Amino acid sequence: MKTEFILQAAQAVNAAILSSESAIESLDREIGDGDHFINMKRGCATIVTMYDELASLSPDAALQKIGMKLLSTIGGASGPLIGSFFMAMAKTVKEQGAETLPQIAAVFAAGVEAIKNRGKADLGEKTMLDVLIPVSRTFTQLAAEGAERAPLLDALKREAETGMLATRDLIATKGRAAFLGERAIGHIDPGAKTSQVIIQTVCDLALG
Repeated sequence: MKTEFILQAAQAVNAAILSSESAIESLDREIGDGDHFINMKRGCATIVTMYDELASLSPDAALQKIGMKLLSTIGGASGPLIGSFFMAMAKTVKEQGAETLPQIAAVFAAGVEAIKNRGKADLGEKTMLDVLIPVSRTFTQLAAEGAERAPLLDALKREAETGMLATRDLIATKGRAAFLGERAIGHIDPGAKTSQVIIQTVCDLALG
């Protein structure tokens, strides 16, 4: 994992989030607080504007700076969650490196675990973790098995899509959607959709 790739991914994700505005906002109006897209858009734009100050940093330092910035930039519950994600990845990169696929999988897993701990949430609660946890598990398994980059990344995209769609049939137990009870069934979680868009974008960039 190079700082250059982190910056390229930030730009690609920013563009992908903007192009998915209608879909994400629609989902958030149905079961969310209505500010999810605004917060994600603000966060993505912030990282893009940090390009010059991040470009000369090591990958772990860049991830740490991004995490700290997002803590104070993204509103609502998303700021602490996403900020913790980046800072946990930064710590793992610094301690273990991020050159091989197993190492990068460990970095991603550390970020996902930080979201779990900070949000006190887990799989099956109709959140972004219904995408992130299965993707992380698949990434760790395939990387350990020595899978080639292209099929591994394709598998991660499929896992993200499956996890996102699975939230449609779940009852939310976290966030505003939890107050809707069974009325949330039939609606895809907006955080899961955003996570799916981000994972697909980063995987496509890595495949390129």
